[in-house]
Amino acid sequence: MKLKYTSHFLALGTLLTLACGTDTEKKQQFQVADFEPHVIALSADEMMGRMPFTEGETKTVQYIESEFKKLGLKPGNGDSYFQDVPLVSIKTTPAPTMSIKSQGGNYTLEGLKDYVLWTQRTDSLVAFEDAEIVFAGYGIVAPEYGWNDYENLDVKGKIVMVIVNDPGFGSTSTDLFKGNTMTYYGRWTYKLEEAARQGALGTLIIHDTEPAGYGFNVVQNSWNGSKLYLDNRGKDIYKATFEGWVTLPTAKQIFEWAGMNGDEMLAQAKVKGFKPVSLGLKASSSMTVTASYAVSKNVIAMVEGTKKPNEYLVYTAHWDHLGIGKPDASGDSIYNGALDNASGIAALMALGKAFNENKPERSVVMLAVTAEEQGLLGSAYYAQNPIFPKERTIANINIDGVNHIGKMKDVSLIGPGQSDLEDLLEDELQKRGRYSAPEPTPSAGYYYRSDHFNFAKVGVPALYFGTGIDHAEKGKEFGLKAQQDYITNHYHKPSDGYKPGDWDLEAALEEIDLYFHVGQRLVNSEVWPQWKEGSEFKGIRDAYMKK
Repeated sequence: MKLKYTSHFLALGTLLTLACGTDTEKKQQFQVADFEPHVIALSADEMMGRMPFTEGETKTVQYIESEFKKLGLKPGNGDSYFQDVPLVSIKTTPAPTMSIKSQGGNYTLEGLKDYVLWTQRTDSLVAFEDAEIVFAGYGIVAPEYGWNDYENLDVKGKIVMVIVNDPGFGSTSTDLFKGNTMTYYGRWTYKLEEAARQGALGTLIIHDTEPAGYGFNVVQNSWNGSKLYLDNRGKDIYKATFEGWVTLPTAKQIFEWAGMNGDEMLAQAKVKGFKPVSLGLKASSSMTVTASYAVSKNVIAMVEGTKKPNEYLVYTAHWDHLGIGKPDASGDSIYNGALDNASGIAALMALGKAFNENKPERSVVMLAVTAEEQGLLGSAYYAQNPIFPKERTIANINIDGVNHIGKMKDVSLIGPGQSDLEDLLEDELQKRGRYSAPEPTPSAGYYYRSDHFNFAKVGVPALYFGTGIDHAEKGKEFGLKAQQDYITNHYHKPSDGYKPGDWDLEAALEEIDLYFHVGQRLVNSEVWPQWKEGSEFKGIRDAYMKK
């Protein structure tokens, strides 16, 4: 079956000329009872912080399944509401040092202080000896920008050292990538993936606090810890021997040992046409590995479309949080995750009820994913193993926290300039006398840090927006202060709990209504939203949709 895939301009024009909704659609009213009870239940101490592979997971996914059934939503995976997500937990214990050989002598780097290493391999011992180090600039292959740091470079059996972020960082001009707005190519995860695609033995990312968006202490906190990954046993997927970071001073020292000026090399890498260079250095180190395997679950429900049931809009929210951990000053050790992201799952429930009462022409999927806090793993597994084909998925709308502060004039648009979806969002906002504002720190790359990103990686247009700061009555200063208070005092802390009266539930319902009407216009139309020109995901979608 050939699906309709209209041009960017036709799709955009059609979307924006659609009516806000029929009289029947406009009658949909979200009630506190559609939302609050789910927040209370999911953030209760009895859910034990909703950590994967714990009793808390079992209780959480059973609750979500039960509520989907009560709402009359169909199971999303055949006769089941579950999709198994096989994961592996890898604990890496690196050697305390890394040795570096040069023509001028031998040197030693100190683990944790100078660098951090880990591996995705599950061998009990992982080692590398006298591996050549190559400086590959930003480690980027971006055809749409005419940029290839790996051009004519064979890195098999070699270590690539690359710079965090992308060449546009610090620039006010969008002539170089997207200027100070981070692209996908700036994410450290992309650099590791690209190096592996190139067959590199290992990767060292040069850390710099400002372009990374966080200090090296954040990287150090992962030292010797366990990391979760998708269990890819039986698949022909190459994993580099190791992955890691080096501090900026350490990288400059490495350049000096190679007889080069570090500042000059870093500056040259920002210039189009930069050629990678071997440093003439050999590195050696090792690590021991312990691996264990388990299966977590995504929870999936759907409302079948009345006219085009084989075309799908997927809403996502992650059900997991951080479990039981270090007690806070009050002695509370349960990380309840009320806002992050019991509120998102509660929004899914409200949306599922609304779409079931206002039958859509296209099918609507409610996907509650696991292990977001562990690296977006549940959505990554779904994107790689979709129940509903990406070729038939019109869009993804992701919910990671619902406005609880108060009614806002704005929303914070994450990753502006990516797809038609943001224009549709803006149109809906204008009808409400509201507006979208760019995310406050575009260089941090938040578009690549939540579950919608895995849909984008396989070409599905994905929308993500957050609570704004322009409070309808108290202004931007109040809204910004409230946001900062949450980040400083409650984010990923036991105090992210729910107390009746603390949240502005009318504001939350207003946001859910916005999610609903954006989605309703998508599922009751003929067009397919598309990536904008210049998006790093446009070519992926075009390649399989135009076959």
